[in-house]
Amino acid sequence: MAEDIIVCENLVKIYKTKDIEVLALQGLEINIAEGELMAIIGNSGSGKSTFLNMIGGLDRPSAGKLFVDGKDLFKLSEAELVEYKRSTVGFVWQNNARNLLPYLTALQNIQLPMMISGGKQRKERALELLDLVGMSHKKNNRLSQMSGGEQQRIAIAIALANNPKILLADEPTGSVDVKTGSYILDAFRKLNQEKGLTVVIVTHDRLLSKKVNRVVAIRDGKTSSEMIVKQSYADKLSSLNLFEEEVQAHEEFAVLDKAGRVQIPREMLEQLGVAGNKVKMEYANGKIMIEAPRQPAAQEQPPAE
Repeated sequence: MAEDIIVCENLVKIYKTKDIEVLALQGLEINIAEGELMAIIGNSGSGKSTFLNMIGGLDRPSAGKLFVDGKDLFKLSEAELVEYKRSTVGFVWQNNARNLLPYLTALQNIQLPMMISGGKQRKERALELLDLVGMSHKKNNRLSQMSGGEQQRIAIAIALANNPKILLADEPTGSVDVKTGSYILDAFRKLNQEKGLTVVIVTHDRLLSKKVNRVVAIRDGKTSSEMIVKQSYADKLSSLNLFEEEVQAHEEFAVLDKAGRVQIPREMLEQLGVAGNKVKMEYANGKIMIEAPRQPAAQEQPPAE
């Protein structure tokens, strides 16, 4: 069994301004195994992108524990953090302008991070990466000469230029159509399967999230539930029409924190008819059942004299 490359325990992130404090992460707990391809989902403001920024070394946690590839991100100096971002993680953004320089060709864009880090055999490595993402035929094209999906595949190659151990993708299919999104996910799967790369995807795309082996849902800055693939991962991914079919490939599990607490999604509570902050809970026949509390019957008023 693969060891965990990311260990996150009781992670807290507080953003402070002059007048207010915003609690973005409230005791988040996630472990991610080396070589895993997984997705993190959640509504806007749930904390999923904040967590990705923590792993990427783009933001510092406020409290808790965060170890990535054996490194304690709380204890890294600024110089160590720069080296960590250069060698341990690669980032793919939704906005291609953050990945690509428009006046350089695809080949030059991929070579740029290797020039900054002093890597050798830059052209050979760049050509290898272009082939890996299926973009060798566009090596001399500039940004304006490529579609959004092609730009995103070049962005993936750039993120891999310095051989990171972890690839982080923030809404990688958010600005492309379904067919192009399928191509991008194919690239992630190929990297994961052939290179053993750990890939963590933050996404709103429910179709994309169904095509990985584990999905972690974050609500209100905490890990709320996990969906684990039901069938063989290899069998599922061999399907030809992944993005056209509605495949129920996962089963969902609620996540208990260290105190045994579980977070019930608001939409489920609304379906139960729970209006306040109390539910009825009982153990029966090997199951814990939760339901809305019964409302007391209205007391009859005595007749007026």
